[in-house]
Amino acid sequence: MVTNMEQSEIPENMIFCQCCAMPLDESGEFNGTEADGSKNEEYCVYCYKDGAFTAPDATMEEMIEFCVPHMVSANENITEDAAREMMQKYFPELKRWKK
Repeated sequence: MVTNMEQSEIPENMIFCQCCAMPLDESGEFNGTEADGSKNEEYCVYCYKDGAFTAPDATMEEMIEFCVPHMVSANENITEDAAREMMQKYFPELKRWKK
C-alpha cells in the first residue's frame, strides 16, 4: 500500500496493486495469478487469485476499510484517519475502482 511518503519519494517505476495499492516488486512474489497459474502484473496475490478477484463483490469503501489497519501496522507514523484519507484520494485512480 502507499505509505506516508511524499509523492516525489515514490520511485517512478514502482508498481502498485490496482485494487489495494500494495507495492509490487520485481520478484513477482506478491503478484496475483491468472487461471493458468501465470502471474498477473496488475494485482496482488491478496486481491486476485486464479484469474478472479478474491473479493469480487467488495466496494471501494469496503476495501479501504479493510486496508486501513494494514497500512497503519506497516507505517508507525500514520494514523487510521490519515491512512483512510490517503486511500480515499488514491483508490479512485486504481484500475479496479476507476470509473
